[in-house]
Amino acid sequence: MKTCQHIALMVIVIFTGFLTTSAANAEEIGMVTGSTTGTYFQFGNEIAGAAAKEGLNIKVKSSKGSLDNILRLDSRENAAFAIVQSDVLRFLKNSQDRKMQRTARRLRLMFPFYNEEVHLFARKEIRRIEDLQGKRVVVGAAGSGNFITSSNLLHIMGVRPSEEYTHLDPPDAVRAVLMGEADAMFYVAGKPVKLFKNLETLMDDKDPNYVKLINSVHFVPLDAPRMLKEYVPSEIGPADYKWVETGAPTVAVKAVLISFNFSARSDNPYYRQRCQQLALLGKAIRDNIYGLRSSGHPKWREVNLEERVGSWELDLCSRSSVDQTMTTTDRTEEYQQKLKCTILGKCWTYGKCVTCQ
Repeated sequence: MKTCQHIALMVIVIFTGFLTTSAANAEEIGMVTGSTTGTYFQFGNEIAGAAAKEGLNIKVKSSKGSLDNILRLDSRENAAFAIVQSDVLRFLKNSQDRKMQRTARRLRLMFPFYNEEVHLFARKEIRRIEDLQGKRVVVGAAGSGNFITSSNLLHIMGVRPSEEYTHLDPPDAVRAVLMGEADAMFYVAGKPVKLFKNLETLMDDKDPNYVKLINSVHFVPLDAPRMLKEYVPSEIGPADYKWVETGAPTVAVKAVLISFNFSARSDNPYYRQRCQQLALLGKAIRDNIYGLRSSGHPKWREVNLEERVGSWELDLCSRSSVDQTMTTTDRTEEYQQKLKCTILGKCWTYGKCVTCQ
């Protein structure tokens, strides 16, 4: 048994040069996205497919939204990067919570993706956002991207819905609006959204009761000048959802791929490993962008990987080659021993590899 263990260790040492560039990507790396019915989740799966070509194993995880994603990044969970709404950075910076402010300083922009349209799905008697005053409105789970954006828009317009803010899951919220149990719901995602595309099946069914339900709802126009000071203009129409009769102006927020600043500590093996993984991920997305645009979600056609987004600082790891993330000291004997120690599941303490306490 000891002989076998010795041989295994020798193999690890011999192939350390290879491991520094590929051991990290052999390990599963977590990516937090959004609900399984949303665009984030589909983007995540398509990114994972592109990353697999580089040997990077990504586990795509659903989530409750942007703030949930950031909290999970800043935890012990295997969650190294995430897709969030760009306005969440301002939310964190403006928070009175010092931990959130510190977290905001550590976040970095890997890539900008696409505009996410605000879908204000409502009963037809709701003709403008001001009509939501005192009404039953689903704003999304507390801390989600939906919650952050919808709360911001309502604040901008000086509108206060009913105190019974509802926090239903998106499919339940759509049903509640259709059945008249809620007056409206906010849903922020890149069009076309599966959640609302699914309503086309109700029209195709040609059941008079279903047709009546569809005819009772619409997307509320969102184009007030006050909104456009913080958000960009967009539109939702029949080209996106066949059951929609006429187009409606709306506003949008940018979806972005983010991570922590793993380039900050080159002396930390974990940070180096993550930086190498992000370098591989950056390469995978850049190399496969044309394929993603042609066969992936329609929103890939809007992606400009070089676009700057507000006050977001750029991530350096995803813009480097894998070799660039390995400093000269990475190849020293001590680094090889530390790497071997990590692979064995032990801890490097005072220059020795010991059993973790």
